[in-house]
Amino acid sequence: MTTTTTTGPATPEPHPVHAFNQGVIEEFRANQGKVGGPFEGGRLLLITTTGARSGRPHTNPVGYLPDGDRLLIIASAGGGPHHPAWYHNLVAHPVLTVEDGTFTYEARAEILTGEERDRLYARAAEADPGWAEYQRKTTRTIPVVALTQIDAGPPAGADPAAVLLAVHDAFRRELSIVRREFAESGPTLAAQLKVNCLTACDGLHFHHTTEDRGLFPALAQQHPGLVPALDRLRAEHETVATLLTALRTTLDRTDTTPAGLLPDIDRLITDLEAHLTYEEEILLPLLRATA
Repeated sequence: MTTTTTTGPATPEPHPVHAFNQGVIEEFRANQGKVGGPFEGGRLLLITTTGARSGRPHTNPVGYLPDGDRLLIIASAGGGPHHPAWYHNLVAHPVLTVEDGTFTYEARAEILTGEERDRLYARAAEADPGWAEYQRKTTRTIPVVALTQIDAGPPAGADPAAVLLAVHDAFRRELSIVRREFAESGPTLAAQLKVNCLTACDGLHFHHTTEDRGLFPALAQQHPGLVPALDRLRAEHETVATLLTALRTTLDRTDTTPAGLLPDIDRLITDLEAHLTYEEEILLPLLRATA
């Protein structure tokens, strides 16, 4: 189908999939990674790859799964007969740009093969049977791609107040996703759900350790009157660490169910939200004043 104008030749209408993706991309960027519709509350990234043939940048929304220090993306194409174009782009040019709603960074893609690919695809399918259905629909082996950030940490020169707030909001969103995944899961604790939860726990521990060892001592030296508030924040870090340890212990039990973990997750979310809110009240004005 074409549309005609009085000023030029017929112009093809946008492909419906491309138009849909462009809408998702715009919504993602306008709302710090939050998207409604079928993606609401889910795990979504924007990846910008280099065209295998054209050399031009191409941006696509893709779902992802946590895997420790890596993110996994699956080239399912909905179980279609062909790999998606972004997969071919990554085979030709493994360095890509990732937008996660909090930061934009360069990553390196690794196409997983053999036992590792099979194990991780099975882990994904255990948590979400849709992945298994996609594989049943096609004769091709659906690729699993691991993304590893090239340079860790926020971008150089970033506003410290904006970074702190963005990181806090990322933890809020991640824990809400983890809670939804556990609440909507079946009676058995899928391995991928455990990985998702542990990845969030490890990220929180790293963030608080970095604050305790770096940010807080620097602020105490610059603002001696802030010491009582910083002591409270450190004590709250210890409380959160205790909750994380308890959650990890429960995750390691063989009789743990997703429903059985919800009270622990809810307690963590409640206590963490109170901590993040207080930390923002204390630190954001100072960080903004010194930016």
